[in-house]
Amino acid sequence: MDRVLYTAEAVVEGGRAGHGRSSDGRLEVALSVPQELGGDGGPGTNPEQLFAVGYAACFESALLGVARGRNMDASDARITSRVELGPTGHGGFKLSVSLDLHAPHLSAEDAMELMTRADERCPYSNATRGNIDVQLTVDGAAVVVKAGETSPAR
Repeated sequence: MDRVLYTAEAVVEGGRAGHGRSSDGRLEVALSVPQELGGDGGPGTNPEQLFAVGYAACFESALLGVARGRNMDASDARITSRVELGPTGHGGFKLSVSLDLHAPHLSAEDAMELMTRADERCPYSNATRGNIDVQLTVDGAAVVVKAGETSPAR
C-alpha cells in the first residue's frame, strides 16, 4: 500500500479466552470461547462477533457514501451481518459472511444496486473477495447483479 490513511493497533493476550485492547485505550474487551466451539460461553465477545460488527459498520458506511453520491435516501438503513465459522475439511477453519440490507426508503432495485456498489467500495469486501464466501441480500432476497443473475457467494 502506497499511502496509509489510518492504522489501528490492538494487543490480545490469552487468545480466544483472553483480553484485547486497542493501543489508544478506546476499545477494551474480554474474550470468551462460545460453547459451540467447546468453550465455557463466558460473558466476553469473540473474534467472529468483532468481525461481524466491523464488517457491517464499514459496509454500511460505504453504502451510505454511494447513496449520497446518487442522491438516494438511505436514512434508517441497517446492515445485519452474520459471520459463520466452520471447518475447511483439512484441519483448518474458514469464515463465511452474509450481509443483509434493510432500507425502508429505497426500492428493492435501488437497494440492490447500492449493495453491489458498496461491495466494490468497502475495504472489508475488497480484503475478503476471493478469500471467503460473502452473500449479499436485501431483506433476505439475494442481490441481483445482472439481469436474472443473483450475487454468487464470492
